[in-house]
Amino acid sequence: MTNRVLKKIYRQIKKYDTIVIARHVGPDPDAVGSSMALKEIILNTFPHKKVFVVGCPVSKFRYMGMHDKMTEDLYQKSLLIVTDTPDQKRVDGVNTNLFAYKIKIDHHPFIEKFADIEWIDENASSASQMVMELTFSTPLKMTKSAAEKLYIGLVADTNRFLFYYTTPKTFDLVSRLLKETKIDFSKLYENLYIRPYKEIKFEGYIANHFIITENGFAYIKVTEDILKEYDLDAATSGNMVNEFNYIDEMLAWAIFTVDKNNENIRGSIRSRGPVINEVASLHGGGGHIYASGVRLKTFDEVDALIQDLDNACKEYKKNME
Repeated sequence: MTNRVLKKIYRQIKKYDTIVIARHVGPDPDAVGSSMALKEIILNTFPHKKVFVVGCPVSKFRYMGMHDKMTEDLYQKSLLIVTDTPDQKRVDGVNTNLFAYKIKIDHHPFIEKFADIEWIDENASSASQMVMELTFSTPLKMTKSAAEKLYIGLVADTNRFLFYYTTPKTFDLVSRLLKETKIDFSKLYENLYIRPYKEIKFEGYIANHFIITENGFAYIKVTEDILKEYDLDAATSGNMVNEFNYIDEMLAWAIFTVDKNNENIRGSIRSRGPVINEVASLHGGGGHIYASGVRLKTFDEVDALIQDLDNACKEYKKNME
């Protein structure tokens, strides 16, 4: 089944002269890496095509490549490929309805159909892994630069192969990537993990201000004033959620950050046991079973979600006993 889908995707890439690649709003390394790498791979295979990666750029990921400007003429007779994005409203920078043909490449649980070809693999570690598989299973040609981007995207989404969705297939694809491209993966970690001292100080603030319930749910509300004090944005605050794995007293944890630019409250949620994506979906969010997100309008909505997540932890502890 998968091979048929990959061949269909390749045929559409071969067919269209103009291809636009998009990903989700508020991108992470996997979203940026998979989209930027796919552009390079397509151009390496078909040098005469016009390929564009669109979306609002994030300065900290500039080392993976520059985004292209989306113009109205790019919609005409063009193919759209969306990576790492399960639902239409989160596609960044384009009106998906205006393209001649659409392809989705995504590893999140299904939310809605919006593309002509939807390749969804919930067992894949990342969209970057899926782009590796697409490239190695078709006549598409990998480049060393694309391989570096895909490695970064995969490592970021698996937290260096720690998460449950790291499978033998993940290691097989990464092994082939390393053998065929000879990338020096050890040098790639600096760009991925280096950060300014103010973020380390902010991480300490979060650790000191987490509220931990008796059921093992930890949370913090980050206001606009706190972000200003540490000179950080909402995305950076939300991404801090990944720094608090393996704390004995915490079964699940969340950071709720006021996002002034988008006029909402960004919730980033993680777990090492309780299933959280089902809870997040009840509040308009979603994601993986142990890594989810949500966008809320008020702190009353945040409090309702906190209660539900705390109950999920309570139920998990009860079942474990």
